[in-house]
Amino acid sequence: MTEFPALQPQFLETPSLEKLNASTAATHPPRILLLYGSLRERSYSRLLTEEAARILQRFGAETRIFDPRDLPLPDAVSPDHPKVQELRALSQWSEGQVWCSPERHGAISGIMKAQIDWIPLEIGSVRPTQGRTLAVMQVSGGSQSFNAVNTLRLLGRWMRMITIPNQSSVAKAYQEFDEAGRMKPSAYYDRVVDVMEELYKFTLLTRDRADYLVDRYSERKAAGRATEGDQLAAAAMAHEAAT
Repeated sequence: MTEFPALQPQFLETPSLEKLNASTAATHPPRILLLYGSLRERSYSRLLTEEAARILQRFGAETRIFDPRDLPLPDAVSPDHPKVQELRALSQWSEGQVWCSPERHGAISGIMKAQIDWIPLEIGSVRPTQGRTLAVMQVSGGSQSFNAVNTLRLLGRWMRMITIPNQSSVAKAYQEFDEAGRMKPSAYYDRVVDVMEELYKFTLLTRDRADYLVDRYSERKAAGRATEGDQLAAAAMAHEAAT
């Protein structure tokens, strides 16, 4: 039998299909928070976000769009600031999120980054983003680029979110919306529908299993939280090691 001298088996849990089966299934509509990264009067990241929210609502989701106006810079004020509290409450309310940023100087905007920076990895024992699904989008003033969505993916991974494979990058965004702010028919629009459909599916798939999916050996070990299902196996391994 292979030995694992660095492993503490009382904190190990063997993944299984049985454990992935949710004991209860949520019946409420998927809750999706949408963030955008520009304060311009005609903000294309906001218009794209609003279009995404309409599509999600068409599928049956409950959506909230956070207005970043009046959100202070990170660390400039106490987290008790009303806009910070609003953002954090929405993040905890959500089961999935959409992040949409303009590409600015080859990266995401400062307004987009400030929103993400105000959502910490943890508040006490609560992780505001861990296990939530995420879709990323960007708008560009010129040719198509993926710099902003790549950065958003990196941030989503850092925030321990389940970032879906598909994404949307809308080039020359000023050509893609009519005077009323609605997105025109195009391959770009079709991709946005694809992304929101995928986000909705992934949210339905993971929201009842998120706690199990993100439960980690290292965190159980740090908390001294032994697993139930594998304690007998741990005892057997300890006995074999002693003999």
